Amino acid sequence: MVGRRQVLIGAALGAFGLCFGRQSAVARETFAISHSDAEWRKLLTPDQYTVLRREGTERPFSSALLKEHRKGNFACAGCDQNAFSSTTKFDSGTGWPSFWAPLKDAVGTSTDATLGMVRTEVHCSRCGGHLGHVFDDGPKPTGHRYCMNGVAMKFHPLAG
Repeated sequence: MVGRRQVLIGAALGAFGLCFGRQSAVARETFAISHSDAEWRKLLTPDQYTVLRREGTERPFSSALLKEHRKGNFACAGCDQNAFSSTTKFDSGTGWPSFWAPLKDAVGTSTDATLGMVRTEVHCSRCGGHLGHVFDDGPKPTGHRYCMNGVAMKFHPLAG
């Protein structure tokens, strides 16, 4: 007979496994740019490493890129690949830089089932760095909201 204690312990262990025990589908892919964990730690700031390599999330409203309104491209901070154009950026009110579409072939997606919810994770197609998540509540023409971590990106202004 299973008692209340066993049920609670089982539920806690299951939740722990969901939150911390998964191996990302992205981690199993091969990318054009790859480094060892130690090399990534040397190349990135601690915040960039947490987001790009450990699928962390920055605090809302903390990124300078949230208020970046110049024309240009937003690139992956891990490998400098352009990922989003300023022409698709919009103010979602969520506290993270948001876009209604990525540049062609710049990002990939995978299912993220952590924290008790299912979301679509967005990663750089060249280095696999975690950029954020995409949701189906964005503006036309796509209806998508690519909610990106500003710390995971760099901004390249267009000349002129």
